[in-house]
Amino acid sequence: MSKVFIKDPIFPECPIRNVLSRISGKWALAVLYTLNGSGEPMRFKEIEKANPDISQKMLTSTLRGLEADGLVSRTVYPEMPPRVEYALTERGQSFMPVMRQLLDWAYDNLHDIVSDRERYAQKESEQ
Repeated sequence: MSKVFIKDPIFPECPIRNVLSRISGKWALAVLYTLNGSGEPMRFKEIEKANPDISQKMLTSTLRGLEADGLVSRTVYPEMPPRVEYALTERGQSFMPVMRQLLDWAYDNLHDIVSDRERYAQKESEQ
């Protein structure tokens, strides 16, 4: 079951951590969610507007990483000025049910997790 893949410098020998390190980045899920919610290709500025906390540099980096992993496609139209659109690929779309489950789980458990964090912090401050 040996497959050749570009090794992530942080997790060079673990394909699971290699893939998850990219998907679990701070902005990857937000960008994927934005593209999925649109239902159609989006321009850079539209993605940026939908995620106002992300810097241009970070959005560019995130989109490049998702494109490199085959989750997002980038189409450049030969117009003046050039028009560039981003969309989920088939692989990106196949990830959406998994992401939806993760988001649903996070939403369902948020209040309990926050309560547990507060109890933990309180316990730590008493020690």
